[in-house]
Amino acid sequence: MKRLFTYSIFLFLSACSAKTEQPAAAGAEEEATNIVTLTPDQIKTAGIRTGKPAQQNMEAAIRVNGVVEAPPENKVTISFPYGGYIAKAELLPGMQVRKGQVLAVLQDPQFVQLQQDYLMARSKLLFLEKEYERQRALNASKTTSDKVFEQTASEYRAERIMVQALKEKLLLLGINTNTLSEGTISRTVNLYAPISGYVSVVNVNRGKYVSPTDVLFELVDPADLHLSLTVFEKDLAQIHPGQKVKAWLNGDSAQVYYGSVHYVAKTLDDSRSALVHCDFTGAIPKLVPGMFLNADVLIDGRMATVVPEDAVVRFGAGEYIFTKRSNNSFEMVPVQTGVRENGMVALQSQNPALLQQEIIVKNAYAALMKLHNKSEEE
Repeated sequence: MKRLFTYSIFLFLSACSAKTEQPAAAGAEEEATNIVTLTPDQIKTAGIRTGKPAQQNMEAAIRVNGVVEAPPENKVTISFPYGGYIAKAELLPGMQVRKGQVLAVLQDPQFVQLQQDYLMARSKLLFLEKEYERQRALNASKTTSDKVFEQTASEYRAERIMVQALKEKLLLLGINTNTLSEGTISRTVNLYAPISGYVSVVNVNRGKYVSPTDVLFELVDPADLHLSLTVFEKDLAQIHPGQKVKAWLNGDSAQVYYGSVHYVAKTLDDSRSALVHCDFTGAIPKLVPGMFLNADVLIDGRMATVVPEDAVVRFGAGEYIFTKRSNNSFEMVPVQTGVRENGMVALQSQNPALLQQEIIVKNAYAALMKLHNKSEEE
C-alpha cells in the first residue's frame, strides 16, 4: 500500500512538471519568430550595415493628421440664372480651365424672348426720347399743356427703366447688349469660367434640362491651398501662429511639404479637438484639395535618440528596428518614432541602454523580408 502511494505522488509531480514546461516552450517559439539569422554572404548581398543609435538635437513635435483644403474664395460653385437645355458640355472632373473659357453651351426659347424684348424696348425708347425732347420744346413755348409733357416724360422714364432691367437680365446670360441686334439674336448662350483652376465637379451632360437651383460645375483654384490640422485639446495650448509645420502623404513620406501655423480655432468640436489652419511655403504641385496628410507641428529643440530612417521598418500597424543579438542574429524590436529631420528619425525611448546596442542602420527591410519568409516556411 505504501509503495502504491509513493508511485501516485511520482505521477502527480511528473504531470505538474510537464504542464509547467509547456508554456516555456511556447514562449521560446514566440520569441524565435522575432529573430532572424543571416549568413555573411546574405548580409553582404543585401547591403546591410550595422551601427549604434546616436544622440542628436531634434525639434520636438506634435504629430497630427490633416487635410488639404482650398479657401472659400478659391472655390466657385457655378449655376445658371435661367433654366435651359445643355447643348454642349465637354468638361471632365480634373480638367484645367482658364478664366473666360466656355464651360457649356445652353439653349432655350426664353433666351430668344429676352433678346426680342430688349431690342423692342430699346427701339421704343429711341422714339420716346425724341418725343420727350419735342414735347419739352413745345411746353417751353407753351404750345402744349404741362399735362401732355408730364405724361410723355413719365412714359420715357418708364421705358428707360425697362431697357435697363432687360439689359441686366441679358448680362446675367452673358449676352453683350452692345453688339446685340436683330441680326445677332441667338437661341444659345455660353457659360464662362469665372476663375482659372480645375474642374472638381461636373453635374451636366448634353440634352439635360437644368434649373436655376442646379449646381452645374464646381471649380477650384489651387494657387492658394492650405492645410487644416486636427489638434486635440491636450496639445492645443502648445500651438500658436508662426510655428513651423512639416507634412507628408501616407504613401510618400520622403516628399515633405513645409508650412507654418496661420490660425488656431478657438472652439472645440464633439471629439474635444480644434482645427489649426496652416499655410504652405514653396511649390506644392502634387497636392489637391481633399488629400489626407500626416504632419508634425514643431515645438522646440531637444536631445533625442535618433537612427537613420532606413533603420526603421513598418510591419502591419507598427514600426520596428533590428537589434544585434550575436554575430549573425538580429531581433525585431517595436519602437515608437517621433519627428523626422534630414534623413534621421527620433525614437521615443527613455532607455539609455539603447545607445549601446548595435542595430541594422541600412537596408533593414532586407532583414524583415528574410524574417517574413522564414515565418511562411514554418
